Amino acid sequence: MRTLTEIARQYKTDKANGHSYTGHYEFHFDRMRNENIKILEIGIGGYSESTEGGGSLKMWRDYFQNGKIYGFDIHHKEGLDEERIKTFQGNQVDNDFLGWLCNEHGEFDIIVDDGSHVPGHVIHTFNYLFPKLKNGGIYVVEDTQTSYWKSMGGDYKNPANINTSVNYFKHLADGLNFQEFVDPGYKPTYFDLNILSIHFYHNLIFIYKGDNSEESNVIKNNIGNSWAF
Repeated sequence: MRTLTEIARQYKTDKANGHSYTGHYEFHFDRMRNENIKILEIGIGGYSESTEGGGSLKMWRDYFQNGKIYGFDIHHKEGLDEERIKTFQGNQVDNDFLGWLCNEHGEFDIIVDDGSHVPGHVIHTFNYLFPKLKNGGIYVVEDTQTSYWKSMGGDYKNPANINTSVNYFKHLADGLNFQEFVDPGYKPTYFDLNILSIHFYHNLIFIYKGDNSEESNVIKNNIGNSWAF
């Protein structure tokens, strides 16, 4: 079987040509390769031409040979539709569109955000779609370098600014350990309870959805012993 990198290069997607994403994708997705999964990719490429772009949709089609591949873009891309690829026109910050898409075609096993890359858009879309992701699924955010670019709303000087994509997910990483917070009465968020792991790479983040209810071996109900303060 061909590697994901080989497939990506065939279709000239920048996931292998320009970025080094495909090795990370293969590491995380290999166990799902032969499953009947649904994958959604945000952003198709090719701008306004209805038959242009779609290299990564074809890459996913060939890699997940039993999978259904969905994609949406702000431009019509119906010229790319085929038996296992279905495209839609929509905006990643339009909750009405996102809700319709999930109701009609979810639950998705994998969601890949390769859309606008604007940090505010990335965060908005994640907050809406992650709860719609199948339990055990994986959410991926690409091209997170915009977190450091002022022109895109990024901020490389202030690591506490959670309005950038990278800092937002760094902040969510603390929730993996919410059981260790010494904060009586703390109410865990949806993300505290449902993010199982977060993996950071150069310009790429993987967020795993699962039951994050493992209890602390020291802290009970966010109440600590004296030495835990």
